Amino acid sequence: MKATLAQRFTSAFLEGGRWKLYLQGLGTTLELTVTALIFGVLLGLVVAVIRSAHDQQRAGRNNPALGVLNILCQVYTTVIRGTPMLVQLFIWTFVIFPTQRNKILVAFIGLGVNSGAYVAEIIRGGLMSVDAGQSEAGRSLGLGYFDTMRFIVVPQAFKNILPSLGNEFITLFKDTSLAQAIGGAEMLYYASTIGGRTFDYMPPLLGIAAMYLAVVIIFTWLQGKLERRLRESDRR
Repeated sequence: MKATLAQRFTSAFLEGGRWKLYLQGLGTTLELTVTALIFGVLLGLVVAVIRSAHDQQRAGRNNPALGVLNILCQVYTTVIRGTPMLVQLFIWTFVIFPTQRNKILVAFIGLGVNSGAYVAEIIRGGLMSVDAGQSEAGRSLGLGYFDTMRFIVVPQAFKNILPSLGNEFITLFKDTSLAQAIGGAEMLYYASTIGGRTFDYMPPLLGIAAMYLAVVIIFTWLQGKLERRLRESDRR
């Protein structure tokens, strides 16, 4: 006798306490997303500051060391943004860390490095969007380049890049599903495992799709609320 739809979902989520595996996978996915984004933001900030500092050098006063760092940053962003993330994860797993058993750690490094390249361009665009007069004002007050960036330029640029950073978080959250390809135990991994045990992949896959969608909707709402508050603070 063919199982009903209710029986199929019961088998996929309730039997044997399988719902706990989905929650465990969701927790791992969120942890992986947040840590990879933090790593990506820190890496992207360094790259963006180096590239912006190089582009804003005065004519005839080029720093050779800064020029070399700028070339390395350009190579990094070009290579990472120009190759598929799945291929990068395979390289991290089978080429760079072939003996590492903690696949979530490998996924964290791969996702963080990938996110850093995109965040670097987001931050660089935000820094370049701030009027040059702001930097000149900081210099006239006796602030160095990095103090000017820290206290004057970056706080203003943050408001401009917030929507793009929010979109990067959402993209990274969904891209964590690629960790399943290298054996990372996140949501898709558990859904595939349960589907293999029940010989029915439809309920678990629909279930995690709904979980992904719910998290994205919640984060999009929170992002919109934060953007509205920032706009209100500008009007005061």
